[in-house]
This record gives sequence, C-alpha cells and structure tokens, in this order.
Amino acid sequence: MTRYVGHRSLCTLRRIVIAIVIGISVTTSAQVYPEKIDALFSQFSHQREPGCAVLVIKDGKPVFRKGYGVTDLRTMHAIGSETNFRLASLTKQFTAMAIMLLVHDGKLKYEDHLTDVFPDFPAYGKSITIREMLNHTSGLKDYEDLMGKLFDGAEGNTLQMKDAGVYDLLKSQTATKFPPGTHWDYSNSGYVLLGIVVEKKSGMSFGDFLRSRIFDPLDMSHTVAYERDINEVTNRAYGHTRTDGKWRETDQSSTSATLGDGGIYTSLNDLEKWDRALTRHTLLTEKEMAPALAPPKTASGGPLPMTNGGAAPLYGFGWFLDPYEGHRRYTHYGETVGFRTAIQRYPDDRLTVVVLCNRSETDAPALAESTAKLNLNAK
Repeated sequence: MTRYVGHRSLCTLRRIVIAIVIGISVTTSAQVYPEKIDALFSQFSHQREPGCAVLVIKDGKPVFRKGYGVTDLRTMHAIGSETNFRLASLTKQFTAMAIMLLVHDGKLKYEDHLTDVFPDFPAYGKSITIREMLNHTSGLKDYEDLMGKLFDGAEGNTLQMKDAGVYDLLKSQTATKFPPGTHWDYSNSGYVLLGIVVEKKSGMSFGDFLRSRIFDPLDMSHTVAYERDINEVTNRAYGHTRTDGKWRETDQSSTSATLGDGGIYTSLNDLEKWDRALTRHTLLTEKEMAPALAPPKTASGGPLPMTNGGAAPLYGFGWFLDPYEGHRRYTHYGETVGFRTAIQRYPDDRLTVVVLCNRSETDAPALAESTAKLNLNAK
C-alpha cells in the first residue's frame, strides 16, 4: 500500500507522526516540571558556593539530573552528575545489602548473635542478633557518646575514630541501653559493627567486598568506601559550613573515618545504577529483599517504642519505610560534617529522588520530599 502514497501525502503523514511524537515528548517532560525543580534549588546555583546535585528517576529512566554550585572553594569546579559526595548514613543501605549477600551465600544468618561472629565480645553480645543491628533494635550504646575526651569531635580534627576503635569501645561496655529487641534506637554503632561482620565473614576488607559484590557488578565504577591514605575519591565534593556569613571547608571530623555507618562516596550517575538494581532485583531476589522492607514489631504486632517513649519510625534494613501522603516510600537521609544527603524511593509510583549536598545548613530530606511531591502530583 505504501507505494500508492504520493509525495505530498507522505510528507503530510510524516508531519503528523512527528507532531504526535513531539506531543508525547512534551507531555512526558511537562510531568517532570523541570522549571519547578530548578526553582526549588535556585538558592544553590551560585557559581562560587557549595551546592547540591539532584536526580529524579521516573519509570526507570532519569528525567532530571543536574548539579548546582561548586565542589570546593579552591578549584571552583562545577558540581555535576559525576561528582562524588560523602553519603553519610545513606551508606547504611549498602552495608545492609552486604550483610544480606552474606546471608544469601549461607555464611551468615539474621538470627546469629554478635558473639557467634566475635567470640571475644563481652557476654552482653550473646543477646544481640544481626537482625537487631540491621533494624536498630540492638540497644548498643552510641560510640560517639563513648568517645568522651579521646576525641573532641571538632570539625577538621585530624585524629579520627576508626572501626577497630569503635569495636574496642563497645567491648569495654558491660550492657546495652535496653534489652535487645524491646525498643528502637538509631545506632551508628550497630552499623559500624555490621561492617566488621562483613570483613570477618567474607575474609575481605569492607571496601573490597562492596566493590566485588555490589559496585563492580552494577558498574558503579566511581563509588568507594573511602579510607584516607588507602584509596582516593575521584571528582570529589568537599563539605562546607557557613559561619558568620562566610563559607569554610568542613570536610572531616573525628567521626568521619568509620565505614559501615557512613563512609561511602558516590555520585548521581552511580546512584542511578543502584536504584535500577533495586528495582530489577539484580543482586537479590524480591523474596530475599523482603526482610529489608519489613519493620520490627512487638509481640502483639505493633511498632516498637523508642527509648523516649514515643512511637518508633518504620525501619527495615538500611531503609526508613514511612509512607508519604498515602504513597509507599523507602527513604534514608545522611548528615555529617559539611554534607547533607537524601534518597527517597516510591516503588508504586516508580519514582526515585536523590539529593546530595556539600553544605551543612541544607535540609536534604525536605528538598527531596518537595521534589517528589511535584512529580507525585503531576498529571
């Protein structure tokens, strides 16, 4: 039939097809509201100030990816999708995945106790399970509280607590804050220990295990668990704080060298690959991932209380599970000296938002939520 279409008719047909395609493209683009996202982050667009990187993934595709501001005040390099930020507590989802991979391998069980992995750990470790460390119900004391006068916690401090130091501090204790499994209390100590568990059970360093089992398989080629004098962060963003109206670099503190609770650096580009792997169940099956997305409960099936008596947030393994305006949501935030980060995944809406900032006054979770809201309400 095609051979009977005249030249003018064929051109007309092509114009109609092109118009339809353009119309679809415009409609899809309009649903992303790029100009409104730009407006949300306009305060970070100064070319001589630290800023943010923003990623929006919809239906499995990046639909908005942009950097604002600079990586540091020495080079003034523009922040881009390849810029690597310190994730802080967003690291916990990778630490949890490493533990889950060891469970997949048969080298570990969620109900194994701390003393099963570390026989030299004090007797109170006999009542703490791997699962309880993953979902913050272990009762382990916060290592930052235990550091005392050993470290002053000052920004820029060159004396830093490392994982082995955290282990020693916890070994010097005789009890937990509460009986494990009875309350919820966010614990960086638990995730530092989980990083050490990975090393003990895999026979590899924490960073090497992450690289061989997560980063390399997913082609996250520029993501690293950073250890000073051992490896480097390429395209690195440095943390900053505004004091008396002036920016200063505040990139490291006495607690910036631990790994399992917050030591990973990565970029928007690599987090896109991470999000894709979670969506497609590349590393673990949907069934194997299920424990990570189930919050701990009391014997009667209700949420655990916090130590202050309030209701605990819903938390799985490295993910907060609190819904947002009726939308199922998996999220986490990170805060460390000079950095604020957030990731929010809305699985039913096939939407993910990532916000990475190298300035300490920023509310990254609120910005991520506002960005998500624009897209959740898009028509």
